[in-house]
Amino acid sequence: MKRSIGVALALLLGAVVVVAVVLGNRNGEGAGGGPVAVRGVIGSEKKPFFDDPLVRAAFAKHGLRVEVDTAGSRQIATEVKLDGYAFAFPSSLPAAEKIRKDRGVATVFSPFYSPMAIATFQPIADLLTGAGLVRDSGRGYQVFDVAKYLDLAAKGTRWDKLPGNTAYPARKRVLLTTTDVRTSNSAAMYLAITSYVANGEDVVNNTGQVTKVARSVAPIFLDQGYSQASSEAPFDDYLVMGSGKTPMVMIYEAQYLSRVFAGDGSIKPGMRLLYPSPTVLSKHTLVPLTADGSKVGQLLTEDPELRNLAARYGFRTADPAAFNGLVAKHGAPAARDLVDVVEPPTYEHLEGLISNIDRLYASGAVPQQESPRGVR
Repeated sequence: MKRSIGVALALLLGAVVVVAVVLGNRNGEGAGGGPVAVRGVIGSEKKPFFDDPLVRAAFAKHGLRVEVDTAGSRQIATEVKLDGYAFAFPSSLPAAEKIRKDRGVATVFSPFYSPMAIATFQPIADLLTGAGLVRDSGRGYQVFDVAKYLDLAAKGTRWDKLPGNTAYPARKRVLLTTTDVRTSNSAAMYLAITSYVANGEDVVNNTGQVTKVARSVAPIFLDQGYSQASSEAPFDDYLVMGSGKTPMVMIYEAQYLSRVFAGDGSIKPGMRLLYPSPTVLSKHTLVPLTADGSKVGQLLTEDPELRNLAARYGFRTADPAAFNGLVAKHGAPAARDLVDVVEPPTYEHLEGLISNIDRLYASGAVPQQESPRGVR
């Protein structure tokens, strides 16, 4: 009898343990009772956000420990082996759409976005204003005219040849610094902007336009020489080395504003933020590859705490209150309502533009640049 009672108790205790484990897993806990580890691959510009202890704690409240690896958005879409990842989080919708189609994913999340912008310095902005490239928007921010810039770049104009230039007489071409267009999304978004202007102010939408436009805008990439692979590197150069190394660099608005909001002193009084006209919005789009990855995307999109933390890193979300509050608090030079915003080409056509430029890199050829506007 005692032996029967002992067996019954053992079975009962075993059942309790099983129920506890099941309930723990349903609440997002791992087998050891802690948060479930969820690994994703992201664009490098989002790593400071995911590394923030407050962000980690916010995910932990929902039973998740989110870990990330970084890669260029184009690499995520074409080269990174996504098996074993719970989510892919490139920095643009075209790359995310490529992943979504390849993996057969029904739903994606775009929890935040960032307009493309230009980080520069006051003397450079003044020079470009005198040259007709920069103007005041009348809405509290400055605008960089992409069409006029392409005309200037097509002539091979050097800084020391700009009329009245005594502030920055550098003997190099007037070129925006970008990342490597073959690997990085920020450069691909710059390509989306310039290709729109070069295509007669229209989105590139067929293979004939791809070939012509790529050849037209290729020099503004190839003439830069060496370009770094990730968006953090040239922005760090801008912050640390000044205008001698990087007079103006294409960035995500969030990179600049996150430093302003942090008040860490890295944005110095002479630094300036410009908005290209036209610009594009880099929509950071999460593609879930597992149920836990979907939970990460849902939390980033809907959780008020995570949305507020995203705003601290300069990202714009569906709820603008936190972002606008930070802009007002810090007197940040952010555009509240951008009007001149265009769409990037589809993934296939953007990839075609990049592939054409890649072939020119490989051949060592730099096509003679003509005024790129109106190419059809």
